[in-house]
Amino acid sequence: MTRYNESGGYDLESREIVFQVNGLKKVYVMGEVEVHALRGIDLNLYSGELVVLLGPSGSGKSTLLNIIGGLDIPTEGRIIYQGEDLTRAKEQELTRYRRFHVGFVFQFYNLIPSLTARENVAVVTEIAQKPMRPEEALSIVGLGERMDHFPAQLSGGEQQRIAIARAIAKNPEVLLCDEPTGALDSTTGIVVLEALERVNHELGTLTVIITHNADIAGMADRVIHLSNGLISEISMNRVKKRPRELHW
Repeated sequence: MTRYNESGGYDLESREIVFQVNGLKKVYVMGEVEVHALRGIDLNLYSGELVVLLGPSGSGKSTLLNIIGGLDIPTEGRIIYQGEDLTRAKEQELTRYRRFHVGFVFQFYNLIPSLTARENVAVVTEIAQKPMRPEEALSIVGLGERMDHFPAQLSGGEQQRIAIARAIAKNPEVLLCDEPTGALDSTTGIVVLEALERVNHELGTLTVIITHNADIAGMADRVIHLSNGLISEISMNRVKKRPRELHW
């Protein structure tokens, strides 16, 4: 595995560690075949940073994100969230963790067609501990004027921004995004990335974006390269690009 140095250019020492990942492995058993999705991941993630997990299909990005988000459990290793060992948590504790601490954004928007943008966001705020108003969340992603529209009346990029508003409306400490621009063209994708950048900057939410698109890595504080279930490199952007400067 490539050695990497997390010093210089980006001050991690002044930031709180949100996740400590140690020796994380995940093996899926499919009949007589074992698929080693993660082969031993060691990683810290810090408050307020924007991280891109970069790698080809099958490199382990989604598996790592799902374990961080409490959607899956590792075969071996530990993941510590703010001092709490998630690998020892019971299902009820993981449910509370997902509900109150993590926001998810996926490639497909999963909006409820019969509800307006405002109502789609309100579905989450009604079960959160410390929610923001749906109107505030929609304003942060630039859809304050579209909150009474139904998903069918909105473009793909606007629907994805509603999904982001829904994810941040419960004021999560962590925002996990799985290929959030994967179903969008580059122009629309850049608008979505601008919304994620705004959330990270204004709310200070640890934001993790997984992608196979190397160009998106330019907007990250740190880029974690995965290959064959291992971290091959961690790099830092001494000068971050704005989404409008990205091209693909």
